[in-house]
Amino acid sequence: MVSGVNPHGAVLTVDLGALAANWRRLRDRAAPAECAAVVKADGYGLGIEPVGRALARAGCRTFFVAHIDEAARLRAVLAEAVIYVLNGLPAGSAALYREIGARPVLGSLEEVAEWTGGGPDAGHPPPAALHVDTGMNRLGFDPAGVRELAQCGLVTAGPFALLMSHLAAAEDRQDDVLTRRQAARFAEIRSLWPDIPASLSNSSGIFHPDVPGLDLVRPGYALYGGNPTPGSPNPMQPVIRLEAEVLQLRTVEAGERVGYNGRWTAPGRRRLATLSCGYADGFPRASGGSDGAAAGSAGAVLAAGRLCPVIGR
Repeated sequence: MVSGVNPHGAVLTVDLGALAANWRRLRDRAAPAECAAVVKADGYGLGIEPVGRALARAGCRTFFVAHIDEAARLRAVLAEAVIYVLNGLPAGSAALYREIGARPVLGSLEEVAEWTGGGPDAGHPPPAALHVDTGMNRLGFDPAGVRELAQCGLVTAGPFALLMSHLAAAEDRQDDVLTRRQAARFAEIRSLWPDIPASLSNSSGIFHPDVPGLDLVRPGYALYGGNPTPGSPNPMQPVIRLEAEVLQLRTVEAGERVGYNGRWTAPGRRRLATLSCGYADGFPRASGGSDGAAAGSAGAVLAAGRLCPVIGR
């Protein structure tokens, strides 16, 4: 490497100190509820191992992942952490969960029966979570399933260490009807099992006045710098920074077309910069502006402090 020369063209910087600071900000906001951390999708793309270790050093003790393989990776670096797996219990996988000490988030009677009904822990299964759907219509027990669950007699505190639901629109403060409805439904369901710790808030829920913190909150997006309060100043610190070299500058005249297939036409004389970063690096190919596209639909970069649109394909 030549001193002072960037051999890569673009550099992505991950600030784990900012990540930890964001978790502490959310922890303090949610207190006295426990603040967990969602580290699914490989720590939102930043690496589940370094992200997990940084959050554990900050004081986080409970983590949520999407898949059992993520739980195994996290367990390898965090021996004492509580790890929940959001995508449930695939048939025949209970032994693997027990082996690595992961807790499935159960959303069907079949999953509950498998977790509680067999194996060496029959009658005394390890802890798991129950997921009830209150309006997201994605995962979890629907209202009919909740009634069946209440009648089956399998649910008691101990084997079930958490009762949870997921908010669909807590960031939308212009229309809080769905969020308030979900909070009310969850309160009703929680009354069926009042001894089980409960969790409802995601990142935006932590800042929503109509969403109770309950026993545990589960931020994800906000940990990584996303704004949990759109339309208001972002209370979180930025965690990632992408910087790219300018490869070339050129001027185009009105009517000239730019990029593959000429999807963007210059409306007047424009100064263009080509950056050393593209879709092969993970930058979305669809982020470029094209003729007729809605205003603000294209990506943008900061160049010398000025926000410049990405144009062409």
